[in-house]
Amino acid sequence: MLLDVEEIKEYLPQRYPFLLVDRVVEMEMGKYIKAYKNVTVNEPFFEGHFPEQPIMPGVLIIEALAQAAGVLGFKSQEKKPKDGYLYYFVGADNVRLRRPVVPGDQLVLEATIITNKRGIYKFESRASVGDELVGSMTIMCAEREVDVD
Repeated sequence: MLLDVEEIKEYLPQRYPFLLVDRVVEMEMGKYIKAYKNVTVNEPFFEGHFPEQPIMPGVLIIEALAQAAGVLGFKSQEKKPKDGYLYYFVGADNVRLRRPVVPGDQLVLEATIITNKRGIYKFESRASVGDELVGSMTIMCAEREVDVD
């Protein structure tokens, strides 16, 4: 299954400059997702996160993984923010960041559903650039109904 950024925006409420998933290249509903974030030199966070040696902040790598996991959760249930649903990032365990992400990198985001109990999802997640592991963690998200205008 392939989703471009316009389709991704149907499943995530984030928008520029905080939408951190550019493309979904693999997805097995209810199980697994693989997505990309193309890291460009003109990302707004590079202005202040070491202008002389730009590095993507680790918290944004975690956020990118959480967004990919959110797409998987939403798409697996065919729920969308416009229908009154959101996934809130509620935690990360066993976070390990191993390598800096710099302009020109393509960040590969992978998440596998471990559990889904009463709307609380747990995902085993990893980010890589090429064959190099950037980071790994267990991410938790909570599905919530919200009012839509």
